[in-house]
Amino acid sequence: MMGEPRWLSAADQKAWRSYLNGSQLLTAQLDKELRESHGIGLPEYEILVRLSEHEDRTMRMALLAADTTMSRSRLTHSVARMEKRGLLERSAIAEDGRGVNCVMTAAGWELLRNAAPDHVVGVRDHLVDLLDPEEMATLGRIFTKVNDHMRDLDGA
Repeated sequence: MMGEPRWLSAADQKAWRSYLNGSQLLTAQLDKELRESHGIGLPEYEILVRLSEHEDRTMRMALLAADTTMSRSRLTHSVARMEKRGLLERSAIAEDGRGVNCVMTAAGWELLRNAAPDHVVGVRDHLVDLLDPEEMATLGRIFTKVNDHMRDLDGA
C-alpha cells in the first residue's frame, strides 16, 4: 500500500483549480467562437492546422492523432464528419497496405484561411494580451515541461 500522498498546499490547490477552470473556460470560449463564426469546433480547427503544416497538407492518420492528442477513434469520427462536409479526404497509403492518409481539400484550406484570423483574435483577447511578455514566456516554458513529461509517460 502506498503511503500518505503529498497533499497540495492551499496555494497549490488554488493555482490548480485556477488552471483547471481557466483552461476549460478558455477552450470552451474559443470553441464557441469558431462554431458561431465558421461552423467548426476547436478540435476540427486543430486538425486543419496540423494538416496545413505538413507537405501537401497530408498526414498519416496515426500521426495526426498523436499531434492533436486525440484518440484514434475520436479522430476517425471527426475526420468522417469533416469528409462529409468536403473539408478532408482519406486515402490508403499505396506503399503500406494498412496506413491511411488524411488530406485537406481546397474547401478545408479555404475554411482554415477564413477562420484563422478570427481564432488568433480570440487567442489574443482571451489569453495572450492578458499576460505580459514575461508571463507568456513563462507559460510557454511551463507547458513545454508538462507536454514533454506527459508524452514521455505515454511513450509518444
